[in-house]
Amino acid sequence: MKRRRVAGAERAVLVSGWLVVALTLTFLIAPVVLSILGSFAQAWHRQLLGDFTLDWYRYVFKHYAPMIELSLRIAACAVLLNVLIGVPAAYALLRLRSRVVAWFEETIMLPMAVPGVAVAIALIQTHAFMRGDWYLILAGHVMFTLPFMVKTVVATMRSTDLITLEEGASSLGANFRQRFMYVVVPNVAQAIVAGALMVFTISLGEFNLTLFLITPLNSTLPVGLYDTYASMRIEVGSAFTTIFFCLLMPILLLVQYLGARGQRIINV
Repeated sequence: MKRRRVAGAERAVLVSGWLVVALTLTFLIAPVVLSILGSFAQAWHRQLLGDFTLDWYRYVFKHYAPMIELSLRIAACAVLLNVLIGVPAAYALLRLRSRVVAWFEETIMLPMAVPGVAVAIALIQTHAFMRGDWYLILAGHVMFTLPFMVKTVVATMRSTDLITLEEGASSLGANFRQRFMYVVVPNVAQAIVAGALMVFTISLGEFNLTLFLITPLNSTLPVGLYDTYASMRIEVGSAFTTIFFCLLMPILLLVQYLGARGQRIINV
């Protein structure tokens, strides 16, 4: 009898948990679904499921294509710079152990703690000669996303005991370049890919910092999305949101897959 009560209590807790998850997902996903449906309607507020149309997507690609192209270019360049800077920086944090290095490891997290507005204003004041150039936006995105790359890679380096592997390669006569390219990089390749995808996603959706660095000629996808909603062009904004969603979701799913696979490898 007592065992039956315990089983009934466990079942009630499980059902309650699934109910909370379902309600939370409904609360989060319903706006996305409504926005996608609205992007295919002639008038979002009057006939959400009315006449099917692709006019708003044509409008977005006609008037906002440069924003989408610039966002993808900045995100791709941010990934490249993060790999070139972040992987050596993570390796240095692994090998060099001192108070200065520990202080530096915490310092690189500052762009995440400081509001994006402050970072943008500091960049404008420091690099005023670049004002109006998309390279300034790229610099801001690299500053903001670098901690994600460094933390992801250095955590994997520490969990795989790279120092021992390097010492073994060194005892066999491998020089530094050979150890780095054929021992370090292959062992953290999955972390580099996961960090790169995360950087691409964050850069593509970055808004707060970017808003203060753009010009009428150099604007990005999130700013264009904000512009459409702020001007009450709901149907255009819905189409923009759907395009944004289609760009981000495959990358987010791939990041989750790589993270789960990496955890399985660590457990083995």
